[in-house]
Amino acid sequence: MKRKEWTRDELIVAFNLYCRTAFGRIHNRNPEIISLAKAIGRSPSALSWKLANFSRLDPAVIERNLSGATHGSKLDQEIWKEFNSDWNKLVYESEKLRAKFLGANLTEELNEEFPVGRARQASVMVRVNQGFFRSMILAAYSECCCITGLAIPELLCASHIVPWSVDIKNRTNPRNGLCLNAIHDKAFDRGFITVDSNLKILISPVLKNAKDSAVNDLLCRYEGVKINLPRQFQPNKSFLEYHNDVIFRRK
Repeated sequence: MKRKEWTRDELIVAFNLYCRTAFGRIHNRNPEIISLAKAIGRSPSALSWKLANFSRLDPAVIERNLSGATHGSKLDQEIWKEFNSDWNKLVYESEKLRAKFLGANLTEELNEEFPVGRARQASVMVRVNQGFFRSMILAAYSECCCITGLAIPELLCASHIVPWSVDIKNRTNPRNGLCLNAIHDKAFDRGFITVDSNLKILISPVLKNAKDSAVNDLLCRYEGVKINLPRQFQPNKSFLEYHNDVIFRRK
């Protein structure tokens, strides 16, 4: 029997799932893989193998010598490049395609929040992309804070390294994110802590001079500690350098 070639739409939704799936959950018993495989007319084994094909293209996987599939198609590489050249556009497109394959309505609920006006579609896209960014970051870090290891999803944030308002192009780029607990997320956002290009935590001198013991217990104790690395989408060093230079409080 002739092998059925993957279409662009199928690969886009497969990459969508790769982005939202923790590395250790890429297998044919994963319920999400089973559900999407059925929707696109593939076997769970074929879809999980395709996700493994994508992992071989991920620099974070390559750098850490993690196992991924050793073969893939030229179209896999093209889809990877498409996402990485315009995350905002492809994330939204992939979410619409996923909803279509699964017979869901992506925008119905959100359209009720934004019922009128020319900005409705843009508002829906922003909301969808925000949710997807969170899913990607939590999956990449296995739903654990990269500083403390806290593993309660309700207390975790997908923190932008370069702020959402500053870099529109990289708003949904997973390499512009860190998984932090709510306290460290706020401290990072306000420049009280940063992560240097060696992926080590720096604490602002503003905090080091504080007399509150809780500041030491919650923040200062992590000075010089290396963050727990994601298994996918390692932070981009140029984004970290921006945070170091522009956001971090050095005095």
